Amino acid sequence: MRRMLTQIVEVSGIVEDKNGHILLVKTQHGGWVLPGGQVAEGENVMDVLIRGIKEESGIDVIVSYLIGVYSNTGIHNSHYNLTAISTKVTFNFMCTPVGGEMLSSEETSFSLWLEKDKVLDMVKAPDIQTRYQAYMDFDGSSFYMDYASTL
Repeated sequence: MRRMLTQIVEVSGIVEDKNGHILLVKTQHGGWVLPGGQVAEGENVMDVLIRGIKEESGIDVIVSYLIGVYSNTGIHNSHYNLTAISTKVTFNFMCTPVGGEMLSSEETSFSLWLEKDKVLDMVKAPDIQTRYQAYMDFDGSSFYMDYASTL
């Protein structure tokens, strides 16, 4: 019999400005990531994405299109170490900035716009690198990928 564990649904945005720069945020724990957030009970995925980007970076966005859906089936601890997580599903969307001003937050210590080809040098988390590379290889067709990693 399979044991039922906690699952997480999260959204992340690849926010590209008119100059081809990508928005990154640095977490309070030190890593550079794509902005977004985890979906809580009763929340709308798009609302979480727009709000998460605003809260983490100060930038207002509109969501343009879905790049891909990623399912991490590796078992790892939650951010709060409350329980094991058996699956984390991430929806990765392309977003366009429409306003706002850069800022830090409770979750992030810094935000920046970076040239597209330098993002993989800054982002160290393998799952985020995988999702960003999928954006770089994007041919206009959304896709699904599954993988297993422990975080």
